[in-house]
Amino acid sequence: MANVGFDSVRLAQTRATMQRFVDVGHIAGIVMLTRRNGEIAQADALGFRDIESRTPMTRDTLFCIASMTKPVTSVAALMLVEEGRIALESAVTNWLPELAKLTVLRDPEGPLAQTEPVGKPITLLDLLTHRAGFAYHFTAAGELAAAYESVFNGFDAMVDPARWLGHVAELPLLYPPGQRWHYGVATDMLGALVQRVADMPLGEFFRTRIFEPLGMSDTGFSVSPEQAARLSTSYAVDANGKRSVEDHPSTSRWLNPKRFQSGRGGLVSTADDYLQFARVLLGRGRLQGDAAERARGPRLLSHKSVDLMRSNFLTPEQRAIPAFGYPIWRAQGFGLGVSVIDDPAQQLPAGYRSMDGLVRVARRGSAEPFPLAKEYERLIYAAIDD
Repeated sequence: MANVGFDSVRLAQTRATMQRFVDVGHIAGIVMLTRRNGEIAQADALGFRDIESRTPMTRDTLFCIASMTKPVTSVAALMLVEEGRIALESAVTNWLPELAKLTVLRDPEGPLAQTEPVGKPITLLDLLTHRAGFAYHFTAAGELAAAYESVFNGFDAMVDPARWLGHVAELPLLYPPGQRWHYGVATDMLGALVQRVADMPLGEFFRTRIFEPLGMSDTGFSVSPEQAARLSTSYAVDANGKRSVEDHPSTSRWLNPKRFQSGRGGLVSTADDYLQFARVLLGRGRLQGDAAERARGPRLLSHKSVDLMRSNFLTPEQRAIPAFGYPIWRAQGFGLGVSVIDDPAQQLPAGYRSMDGLVRVARRGSAEPFPLAKEYERLIYAAIDD
């Protein structure tokens, strides 16, 4: 490994600190991959990919990457925009007619029967910026929360997105389209939209247009029996700290190639694969690297599209509305599929800066998650020395 502008002693503290999170049982294991100035400065695999069998974590371990699927789906949609097949202001009902007769709750916490017609259609921009009015069961209240939970029962078995779209279309929106940012199923809708506009399954679009050009051979909506040997066991932790297996490689839902291709959180990947995708965003549409590597690598998006992704689209009024009970928009806005930190001074208490990496932690009930991500970031930035 190269130093590439890191103090080697300080960088080594990152490994020791992350190992402590493993030792106390907060996490089963972790893969760390740090790249700077065109070279890998750190690659560590700590702990276990499966605790019960004591199978060690390795650099090529496969993980469910959850919401890190969302930027991939957003890039796919913007590729179609650049090809002129859809526009940011396009009404998505042109391709998703299931959404043509949506209603919206008169009161976000009120009964499902008290609705009114939606005044304007949902646009591609609304989906990309989470301002379409959709929710999840855990971001809704009252009867709507229970209704969303029922929609996701059997989610993986819904091979045809039209079936799932039909279920969601029966539910009222929480807010009118464009009114405010709210975390919900918008990126699943975006994935269904990409499939309809491109006239191919979402996984095929990802594979042929993004993953294969970038050499991301370990990324997809399912794993082969051979890959399953490298799949990590996923654990759930309840409010009392009790750990249970949520997904095991031998019976994993990712073994089913016909499972629902969720644009919001359905991908499996490795640290090295996702680094390739992150480098495209850092390189403004082409792999970040030296001139020769950039010339060889594919251009997925134009500079303009990536710059738009990283630009805030929320109005001052929308940023004043808390999200998840916190005033998170004081320090950051929201672009096309990604959040954007535009006031680092306001962000310091939360500890998250712009960072090319992926950390998955689970909340324990209503408590704050253990500070793994915050500590990792603090140590990495403290180790920069050039």
